Amino acid sequence: MIERVRSGDVNAFGQLVSKYQDRVYNACWRLCGHSEDARDLTQEAFLRAYRSLDSFRGHSAFYTWIFRITVNLALSHRRKARVRQAKSLDADRGADQESSPLRDRLEDRNAPSPDQRLTDAELHQRAEQALEALDPNHRAVVVLRDVEGFDYAEIAQMLDIAPGTVKSRLHRARAALRAEFE
Repeated sequence: MIERVRSGDVNAFGQLVSKYQDRVYNACWRLCGHSEDARDLTQEAFLRAYRSLDSFRGHSAFYTWIFRITVNLALSHRRKARVRQAKSLDADRGADQESSPLRDRLEDRNAPSPDQRLTDAELHQRAEQALEALDPNHRAVVVLRDVEGFDYAEIAQMLDIAPGTVKSRLHRARAALRAEFE
C-alpha cells in the first residue's frame, strides 16, 4: 500500500486513512482531552505522514509510524495549550456530541439502570480527570499501553526513549492513577 502511495496513488493513502483514522483520533482525544483539537491533530498527523512518506523506511509498521507522529503532535499541542490555558466551551459534552441519548436508550432495551449509568459516568469522569492530571509524558505512555495496546518496544520506538524508561513511566503513571482512586 505504501508503495502505491509513493507511486502517486492517492486513493491508497485514503485507504490507510480510513483504516487508522479512528484509532489516531482516539489517541489524540485521550492525549489532548478536547474533541475539536483531536480532530485537528488527527488531520495534521495524516497530512504530515503523507508529506513525509518518503522518510518511512518500513522498519516498523505504518501503524506504529503514524502513531509516533500522532503522539509527538499531541504532546507538542499539550505543551502549547498549557501556556495558553484555553478551555473549550463544549469540553463537558464529550467526544460524541452527535449521539442522541433518547435514541441510544430506545435502541438498547437492556440498558443499565439510571443509577448504574450515573455511577459509570462519574467513574468515567474521574478516570478522565485523573488521566488529564498526569504529566504529558506519563499520560502518553498510559494511553499507548493501556488504551491502544502497544507493547513496550513499540512505545519506546514511538516516543524515542528506552524501553526501561517506558516501564518506569508506566509504573509511575499507574501508581499516580491508583492513588487518585484510593
